[in-house]
Amino acid sequence: MKINYYLLNVLLVLIITAGQVKSQEDLRDKFGIGFKAGVNSSNLYDTKSENFDNKSKLGLAFGGFLSIPLGKVIGFQPEVMYSQKGYKASGSLLVANYDYTRKTDYLDVPLQLQIKPAPFLTLLAGPQYSFLLKKGIDFNSGSISVDQQKEIEDTDIRKNTLGAIVGLDVYLSRVVLSGRLSWDLQHNDADGTSTSPRYKNVVAQLTLGIRL
Repeated sequence: MKINYYLLNVLLVLIITAGQVKSQEDLRDKFGIGFKAGVNSSNLYDTKSENFDNKSKLGLAFGGFLSIPLGKVIGFQPEVMYSQKGYKASGSLLVANYDYTRKTDYLDVPLQLQIKPAPFLTLLAGPQYSFLLKKGIDFNSGSISVDQQKEIEDTDIRKNTLGAIVGLDVYLSRVVLSGRLSWDLQHNDADGTSTSPRYKNVVAQLTLGIRL
C-alpha cells in the first residue's frame, strides 16, 4: 500500500520536529483523554481463493482514546474508533469480467500498552477487537450476471474479529499525530471463491488529534 510510505515519511518528519522542541510539555505521568480523526488505507492478506486480484481502498477513521499512566514510561491506552475498511477487486469469472469495491465499516477497540521513551513519543502495541457495523458493495464495471453479483454481495462476513495493532503517537504539545498498522488474526469466515475470497483485513491508519 503506497500510503504506508507517505505515512512513514510524515511520522519521521514529526518525530524529528517534536524532538527539537525543547519546551515540550511532559504529559507522560498524567491521565488524558483525546479525540482524533484521519484516514485508513485498507487491503487484504492471507486470501483463500484463486484468480483474485485486490487493491487497497481509502476510508475514514475517527474516535477517541484514554491515556492511563502506569508510571512515567509505561501506560495503557484504550481507544474506540469508527473505521472504514474494505478492498477493491477485479478479475474474470469464466468469460465474464468483474470490478467492485467492498465496503466494511467497523467499530475498532484497540487495547494498547504504551512505552513512552520521551515526552514527544509514545510507542504502542496490543490486541484489537473489531465489530462489524455494516457492509456494502459497489459494482463499478464488468459483465457478470445479476445472480453472480448477488452471490458476491451476500458473502458472509464475521461479525466479531480479533486482531493486533502496533503504532506510535508523536506529540507537539497537546496535538498528536498517530500512525497505526493493524491486521486481523481471524479470517472473515466466508468459504471463499474466485470472486469473493476468504481473507483477513490489514489497515494502515494516519490520524491527527488533540489530547485534553
